[in-house]
Amino acid sequence: MSITANDKQYIANTYARFPVELVSGKGAILKDSEGKEYIDLGAGIAVNIFGVADDEWLAAVTNQLSSLTHTSNLYFTEPCSTLAKMLCERTGMKKAFFGNSGAEANECAIKVARRYAFDKYGDESHSTIITLKNSFHGRTIATLTATGQDGYHTHFGPFVEGFVYAEANNAESVRKLAEENNCVAIMMELVQGEGGVCKLDKEFVDEVKKIAEEKDMLIIIDEVQTGNGRTGTLYTFQQYDLMPDIVTTAKGIGGGLPIGVAMLGEKVENVLIPGSHGTTFGGNPVCCAGACNILSRIDDELLSEVRAKSAYIFEEFEGAKGVKSVSGLGLMIGIETEKDAKEIVNACLQKGVLVLTAKTKIRLLPPLNIGWDELKKAVAILKEIIAE
Repeated sequence: MSITANDKQYIANTYARFPVELVSGKGAILKDSEGKEYIDLGAGIAVNIFGVADDEWLAAVTNQLSSLTHTSNLYFTEPCSTLAKMLCERTGMKKAFFGNSGAEANECAIKVARRYAFDKYGDESHSTIITLKNSFHGRTIATLTATGQDGYHTHFGPFVEGFVYAEANNAESVRKLAEENNCVAIMMELVQGEGGVCKLDKEFVDEVKKIAEEKDMLIIIDEVQTGNGRTGTLYTFQQYDLMPDIVTTAKGIGGGLPIGVAMLGEKVENVLIPGSHGTTFGGNPVCCAGACNILSRIDDELLSEVRAKSAYIFEEFEGAKGVKSVSGLGLMIGIETEKDAKEIVNACLQKGVLVLTAKTKIRLLPPLNIGWDELKKAVAILKEIIAE
């Protein structure tokens, strides 16, 4: 049986896959089972930030595979402790908890915030978390509830209590909810990815900071998709004059292996104690070794290159035929088009370019180190299809 036939017979029908069987790749070029090549502008949804089969990452992972593949969190391991140190030193955060995905990182953030409030007030009276409409925080029951989109709040109920939803870029909406509820935290993506690649205004974030200080709320920043160099700085909060209490990330930091991180700031660094949270695979030595390699290479030179490529893409598409608007930050870009986005994705597929969607927009999340020639070729194809 073919890959497709096996998939349809034996894998849960949760994905509307494109009719492509990907089998190999190098960098930003992927190859299917028929030998056709594609320029990848999706990077596994912001995961393969150095592309596929990156030599340095492969060496780090392979070296770790040959020494220690897994142990439980009952013991100390070097890759886990090194990665935590690197993250804290580069972000100003104090502690890290490692899980396996962005949803798990966000679950950890929710638990930390509520445990912080319980320790402070002695009960569960201050447990409500504000999130933003149009947000996306994961597919577990709690993170689905945290997601500020009504379409996700069906079929899987009852959903958990303790979440309220503010309008993005509307500080008065946040203030009203903070005054009406005993809120422990506000949780935000600084660029809403699944919600349409919508960037939060700096003025809004500044007001949220003030409200959080007044109401003694924690600030949780979800950097699952925006983090790890994607928007032109190591983490997007570093562009907002902001020091969050909790930062979550995943996707790109693993370079292709599953890892999620909840970074804890000074207010909450000692909230978790033995037995209060845990995971079997979190901090896995192989995943952490790969992440250490990824993080060590997100330097000023790479980030400057990300910003330059971002400027090029914005310049190419702003005002281009068939384009209504361009949004986003760094190499996390949304393009609103006159044509249906799904039609454009399928046409790109035929011409050897892989792009994504977000709501009604085309979404671009290319490898951060995509070559200029590959990027320009893919942009030219996409522009042509949009303009047709």
